[in-house]
Amino acid sequence: MKHIIVNPDGVTEVDMTPEEIAEIDARNAEANKIRDAHFAKTAQKEADAKSGNQKFLDMGLTQAEATALTGYTPPVEE
Repeated sequence: MKHIIVNPDGVTEVDMTPEEIAEIDARNAEANKIRDAHFAKTAQKEADAKSGNQKFLDMGLTQAEATALTGYTPPVEE
């Protein structure tokens, strides 16, 4: 069975057994799961930092004071 492999050198078509294809698909699924978990963790960390910063501002601190406490600097809006 032909299977397409994409790598830094380009695209290659190779003969593979169904078992080999299943193994590659399983590895890709696991890599995608790890990648998605990383992105979710990063997004949650950013959301928590933004929320915590806002809570400090709501308590009357200036942005400079909130940043001094947390190290969080809000992104500059364009």
